[in-house]
Amino acid sequence: MLTQSQRAAILEMHRRGIGRRTIARLLQISRGVVKKVIQSESTQPPAILRPEKAEPYREEILDLVGRCRGNLVRVHEELTDLGAELSYPALTAFCRRHRIGHKPIVASGRYHFEPGQEMQHDTSPHQAMIGGRRCKMQTAGGVLGFSRMCFFQGYPRFQIFECKLFGTRALQYFGGVPEVMMVDNTHVVVLRGTGEEMVPLPEMEAFAERFGFRFRAHEKGDANRSAHVERFFWHVETNFLAGREFADWKDLNQQARIWCDRVNRSYKRHLRTKPIELFAIEKNHLRPLPLWIPEPYKILHRLVDVEGYVTVDTNRYSVPVDWIGRQVQVRVSEEQIAIESARQPMVCHSRIIDPMQKRVTLSQHRPPRGKGRRRRQPSREEKELAQAAPELNEYVAHLKKRGRKQTTLALRQLLGMVRDYPRKPLMAAIRVADYYGLYDLDRVERMVLRNIAHDYFLLNPPKPDHGGES
Repeated sequence: MLTQSQRAAILEMHRRGIGRRTIARLLQISRGVVKKVIQSESTQPPAILRPEKAEPYREEILDLVGRCRGNLVRVHEELTDLGAELSYPALTAFCRRHRIGHKPIVASGRYHFEPGQEMQHDTSPHQAMIGGRRCKMQTAGGVLGFSRMCFFQGYPRFQIFECKLFGTRALQYFGGVPEVMMVDNTHVVVLRGTGEEMVPLPEMEAFAERFGFRFRAHEKGDANRSAHVERFFWHVETNFLAGREFADWKDLNQQARIWCDRVNRSYKRHLRTKPIELFAIEKNHLRPLPLWIPEPYKILHRLVDVEGYVTVDTNRYSVPVDWIGRQVQVRVSEEQIAIESARQPMVCHSRIIDPMQKRVTLSQHRPPRGKGRRRRQPSREEKELAQAAPELNEYVAHLKKRGRKQTTLALRQLLGMVRDYPRKPLMAAIRVADYYGLYDLDRVERMVLRNIAHDYFLLNPPKPDHGGES
């Protein structure tokens, strides 16, 4: 089909008296086409009036699109069952031309940002090679609206603590604070509401007040409102993460900062300049950072387990042994775990970011091999037994291990037997008890009493003889 400009050229050359054969040769078209254009005397191409095969089934198509939830494959199957001789491409073309099952096309808008007005912040899931294994990563990014300066960091999870941590690092990287931080309707920031009616969490609102900005959320479904940071995530995935490996999360975030420096100094065709050059203008409009920026942290409460460890994100950190069973407070920062107990020196560990079920043990929390707990000093009763009857030392040692009574009470009972009974029958009973493994002192005491019954206790004494009296 000829374009409007070609038809206008044919009519113009015809008015100048140029022949049809010459016009066809110059425009490389057939003489029949030239003849038809000259006869029409119009630059507008003729409308093609051709009946559409799907037009007789318009009502059925409208009804089936609603019933089949917009699935045109099912609509075509149902039409075929009704006897319609209609191909699937003809159906889709008809629906496309008449906007059946399609949202109306809306022209995209453009957002204008003044210097220092806004920073767009969002997160996106990615995968990265960390420590020789592929890990899931939550990429947190921020882009300034005016200069398009960008910054991102990677975390294994993204919760309130990580949100405050990234916000602090981003504002420190930019060296100033914008008026607004635009976020999506994420539960990490939002307490209730969406868009303009969004109410942030009290903890996040206090964080924003500390730096002097405010959180705003774009309307639900309006993803174009965060287009700058969304485009930046695509660049991170296809450039930064492609072919790179990292030793740990700290190494990843250090390389991310260096990569952002390079990207911000590179020329952008859509900006016709470098972001760092626009940032020279925007930086003067950013609010200054607070004089003192506290390190972001979160507080956890844990109970020290029976092995002397505190668990955080499945990793276990050692504490002094005498803290076992205590309730402790754990302060988690970006690189450190600090554990506090009442009026005790703080215990600090290097934080393991990944939940890897590892143990971190400080040498001062565990005695060297071969130097366990101190042995308890002998009790007063044991010392007295050793002095009064040293021959009972072996039986005393067995009694402490295998006796049924509490050790102190058993030793006290044995010491009373040494003091009250003669040594010879006592030792005879102890030798028999030790031979048979008898450590019930009540039975041992009855054995001693049987040994001395005939010598010391006369239950039926003989009657006195009165010398022949009848």
